[in-house]
Amino acid sequence: MDLSNPVLSSRVIDSTSVDPIRDDGDTTEVRVTFDRTRGSERLEQRVTTYRAGRSRARSQQHAHELLYVVSGAGTLRLDGDEHPLEPDAGVFVGAGEAYEVENPGPNPLVAVSVLVPAERAPGPDRKVVVRFGDQPEHRADAKRTFRYLVSQDTGCAEATQFIGIVEPCRAPDHSHTYDEVGYIIEGEGVAHIGDEHVPLRPGTCFHLPPELVHCIENSGSGLMRIMGVFHPSGDPASRSYDEAKK
Repeated sequence: MDLSNPVLSSRVIDSTSVDPIRDDGDTTEVRVTFDRTRGSERLEQRVTTYRAGRSRARSQQHAHELLYVVSGAGTLRLDGDEHPLEPDAGVFVGAGEAYEVENPGPNPLVAVSVLVPAERAPGPDRKVVVRFGDQPEHRADAKRTFRYLVSQDTGCAEATQFIGIVEPCRAPDHSHTYDEVGYIIEGEGVAHIGDEHVPLRPGTCFHLPPELVHCIENSGSGLMRIMGVFHPSGDPASRSYDEAKK
């Protein structure tokens, strides 16, 4: 399959090939990978690149925004507070909150943003930035582990953001009750979605609607790392269908 084609399947897209949206005078460029126009009714996924300097203030009035820093470093300015940003950090911005990202340069800061329904205000345990290295590891099965970033424990009741780590393997086909979007951080593999078998590499995004039978295979020799966000919140290891239990 030609990986230069941004639309690899109905559920998988190469973010690096999506045309960026740029506003004059801003430091950012945004690539929208999934939204209503591509069949994702509840979640909108974007890959945003922040160039050197301070971005324009941005906010979402009717959605919470969960960001994940892929690469680069900088500072998130939110309600007068400054929050350092670094790779593997998850960020929770509540609906109606305006923020700016300052990148000291020279390298760009790349973040994956997911907009999720805002049904409740951030909870009392809300954390703005959650770092992968500070979170405990949980085991999903013999070949898969995960760590929560933004979740109910950090004040977001609507959605869960996590990092999944997959050893070389193909798990049994399965499905979830929740709606999910994901981003391949590291590694190569194949997304088995229905009758489709689509290659994955860093920068590839996918959307898995509720109850869609699928499997993400790590076909490489090293670890695969995946950032996922799903709504409503819950456990990444939960299954509504699991071929292994048939």
